[in-house]
Amino acid sequence: MEEQKDETIMNNKTKRLLLILNAVLLSIGTCGGPLIMRLYFVRGGKRVWLSSSLETAGWPIIFLPLLISFIRRRRQSAASTAKLFLMTPRIFLAATVIGILTGADDYLYAYGVAKLPVSTSSLIIASQLGFTAFFAFLLVRQKFTAFSVNAVVLLTVGAGVLALRTGSDRPKGETKMEYYMGFFMTIAASALYGLILPLVELTYKKAKKTVTYTLVLEMQLVICFFATLFCTIGMIINNDFQAIPREAKGYELGERMYYFVLVCNGLIWQCFFLGAIGVIFTGSSLLSAVLIAVLLPVTEVLAVVFYKEKFQAEKGISLVLSLWGFVSYFYGETKYNNNNNTNTNKSNEPNPSNQLVVETELAKTRPTDHDDVNSTSININ
Repeated sequence: MEEQKDETIMNNKTKRLLLILNAVLLSIGTCGGPLIMRLYFVRGGKRVWLSSSLETAGWPIIFLPLLISFIRRRRQSAASTAKLFLMTPRIFLAATVIGILTGADDYLYAYGVAKLPVSTSSLIIASQLGFTAFFAFLLVRQKFTAFSVNAVVLLTVGAGVLALRTGSDRPKGETKMEYYMGFFMTIAASALYGLILPLVELTYKKAKKTVTYTLVLEMQLVICFFATLFCTIGMIINNDFQAIPREAKGYELGERMYYFVLVCNGLIWQCFFLGAIGVIFTGSSLLSAVLIAVLLPVTEVLAVVFYKEKFQAEKGISLVLSLWGFVSYFYGETKYNNNNNTNTNKSNEPNPSNQLVVETELAKTRPTDHDDVNSTSININ
């Protein structure tokens, strides 16, 4: 019992460490991704398919932790029994479908970032929490408290407030139609990614095998590969590969900085996707969506500081509603977890009345001295 208890504690500690690590990766990607992508567009970049492919193009990095995991498995078991990949055909097929959906979502999001200020697109993405909650309820039967429902409503309304005065922060040289297209494409990206997160969680639950962090990384590798393939096909059709050298020469920050920005795009966005899928593994799809939304204030401030974007009244209202939603969600989750822990501790405590009943029953079945004598005499005879 003590060994099992120690193992459980160790597993919980490992899970917390993984959650913290993935939350950090998700924070880097959520805050840095939109900023570095917007930098590509505001300094002369025009290729939406190229920008969307960069969101998942950093997938080869995942081979490094997978290689380390494989070497470790070979040392722990016989070399002949260590599998190169843990993924089953069923999980591979699910990851392929999710990867194609992710590629489509990458394009929708990149189009929105190309046309909208970062502060506006980030607030619209907050509505993703509402979509995630809806699909999580349908697909994985996510349980809700009054606080989590309140948070979803506030975050969704906060994003909707921006629609009241669309166009007031339209960048120079951009038509109203382009701005509106960017607005609605960003909402579509938010809705689609709100579906993708619960689909990943559903894949974990339907895996029919133990889901380890190595398996999570393998899934991420397949998802990003097919997402990149989807966007690369778009690049080929749009002749982006032929346009890259010309665009690099005309880039405002210089040709070297052009390629540096592209590389940073791939690395930072890979942090986002690794963090998102890791948080789902250690927590839930709803928690992943909440962490994405909770970083909105940071992204807002960075966008205003680095790009001198306008911060109108409707953005302020949207930001306040978003913060209110964050506080509501985390307070509700903390209260729910505390109640669960209290109930668990009470159930583990011995019940005096039950103990008395057990002792009484034992007393009834315990033989008396008289019975012992009789049984002895019978055996003698």
